[in-house]
Amino acid sequence: MTGHIDWSTMTTHQTAETRFAEADGVTYAYRRFGVPGGTPLLMLQHFRGNLDNWDPALTDALAAHREVILVDYAGVGASTGRPAHTVAETARQIIAFTEALGLSEVDIVGFSLGGFVAQDIALTRPHLVRRLVLAGTGPKGAPGMHGWRQDIADHARTDESSGEDLLYIFFAHTETSQAKGVEFLGRFLRRQEGRDAPTSLAVRDAQYDAVLEWGVPDHGALQRLTGIKSPTLVLQGDDDLMIPTKVSHLMTGLIPDARIRVYPDSAHAFLFQYPAEVAADVTDFLA
Repeated sequence: MTGHIDWSTMTTHQTAETRFAEADGVTYAYRRFGVPGGTPLLMLQHFRGNLDNWDPALTDALAAHREVILVDYAGVGASTGRPAHTVAETARQIIAFTEALGLSEVDIVGFSLGGFVAQDIALTRPHLVRRLVLAGTGPKGAPGMHGWRQDIADHARTDESSGEDLLYIFFAHTETSQAKGVEFLGRFLRRQEGRDAPTSLAVRDAQYDAVLEWGVPDHGALQRLTGIKSPTLVLQGDDDLMIPTKVSHLMTGLIPDARIRVYPDSAHAFLFQYPAEVAADVTDFLA
């Protein structure tokens, strides 16, 4: 789809209703909006993130060209069930969710923890994933992946996450990147009606278990990446404080059909710092 977008007639990130789909005893909360037809784009969220932690500037720019599906993992936000303690279990749950929606093929954007899950889905159900975008994420067993450095962990695992915590974790510690982070905070808090439920401390603890298990050093686990058949775009900030940028380069080298794009003066949430640029890069890749 090209040309002028009449947003007054389109459902957007701000106006999409929260829907529900049941699979294996779990009711998943999701939102589906954008241009129908073609392969839908499933977006998998970061540690402690829910439907409203996505940047509307990113999701709406993607939805101008294709249908976008946002989903809460089991136990997260408005989804029922118990939060998974491993990436593998989360991947199985998301596969069940796609089956509940009757989806035979998807493109996936996996951000951070969502990128871990996306890798496992691509390996477990290769026929399901047409194209794969791995953003701010890293491979299982890679050096430097076993948990986070102390200052990042302190801000990420606090009982009540604040805007200051997000700015510290997500954006480079430069004036320019932090200023872009403040702009992001304004955008993602804009939706007021039907806002998703905040994630619980049980979700925090379960998901950190999954992060730790994924990151246990394991050279053999890295070889799993050679089994990913989907064309893959790896996206990363040039100084990710949460998941080292160098492991994104490692991941790119191991996935047979992968390319990488690194954004300057940015950290973990480069995709919220450069939403228009990232959306354009992703759209071009998926096309």
